[in-house]
Amino acid sequence: MARVKRGFKARRRRNKVLKLAKGFHFDRRTKYKHTAETVKRALHNMYKGRRLLKRDMRRLWIVRINAASKSLGLSYSKFMNALKKSDIQLNRKMLAELAARDFEGFKAVFNSIK
Repeated sequence: MARVKRGFKARRRRNKVLKLAKGFHFDRRTKYKHTAETVKRALHNMYKGRRLLKRDMRRLWIVRINAASKSLGLSYSKFMNALKKSDIQLNRKMLAELAARDFEGFKAVFNSIK
């Protein structure tokens, strides 16, 4: 009986993983077994990183809003509570942008909740 060679599908599957390993060093780029493990870990860290970025950005926005509202004499939590009560629907990202780049605009929002 003749020997059966692996078809092109297996090579295509391996090449897909090897292509993702572009920029890796040494065996992590050339040998499939090492590459597969490293790529799997890298993809997991990418997923985690996307989640962490959202968390870090929210923390940054809160710090900026807190600094700006404290300079006007109100804590972050009391400022956000007053915003909700006065039905001003600005999200934290926009409030932080106002606080960092356009303090007069932030002051106008602050005065509208009083």
